Amino acid sequence: MRDLLNRYRFYLLAIVLLLATLILYSYNIRQKSITTFFERSVLSITAPFQLGIDGAASAVAGVWRDYLWLIDTRQRNLELAAENQKLRARLNQIDEVTLQNQRLRKLLAFVDDLDRAALPAQVIGEDVTPWARTIVIDKGTRSGLRQGLAVVSADGVVGRVIKISSYSSRVLLITDPSSAVAALIQDTRSRGILRGHGDRLSVEYMEHDATVQPGSLLVTSGMGGVFPKGLPLARVVSKSHDDFDLFQRIEAVPSADFSRLEEVLVILGDDR
Repeated sequence: MRDLLNRYRFYLLAIVLLLATLILYSYNIRQKSITTFFERSVLSITAPFQLGIDGAASAVAGVWRDYLWLIDTRQRNLELAAENQKLRARLNQIDEVTLQNQRLRKLLAFVDDLDRAALPAQVIGEDVTPWARTIVIDKGTRSGLRQGLAVVSADGVVGRVIKISSYSSRVLLITDPSSAVAALIQDTRSRGILRGHGDRLSVEYMEHDATVQPGSLLVTSGMGGVFPKGLPLARVVSKSHDDFDLFQRIEAVPSADFSRLEEVLVILGDDR
């Protein structure tokens, strides 16, 4: 301990003298109205130290305030970001509901034009392969469905029910290779059979001299007992034939957009 005091006695003596000087200076300031030479000297010596101390204190206080402000701002930004994300999700839900309502209104208008009892259903699955074109809907025998019922959308014919369970049904699309629908050209009433080919449609048995133009609308003929007469089926995209052919070769695309199919109507088969 004595060695430590001996080593730093100069610094300790300087600190003691400085404190004594400051105490005496403070006392004289309170007791006297005139500044002496000694007081001016002390003021001159201690002023730089006081400025340094005040500056350092101000800097520390400023850094602390900025740090607290940044922390508060970051927290507020996180809260605003979370709130913004919730609002975006809610807007997306509202947009989805709005689009669904628009599709359902279109389906309801189609039902009114159809003048048949129909049941709306949601598409809950699909099987699109080179060998099969089917979808699964969320209605079955519990909803009054049975095999063979026609399934349509607001844009046209979708297919027919081929398999059924209590709460779901499988629908064979008109683009399936095993699908064949009696059809006619809406304008000319020329008849043919619309057959699926996986990713396209063709019209078979259309007479050689029948008037067919690209863009002509094909509708159901009503024959076969599955689809009511006059439902949109497809539009002609091309035709060809040889002079010695009995029938024309016609390519068509379905009226319904199967890639965006979400809601359908199952025609129950009974008039209203």
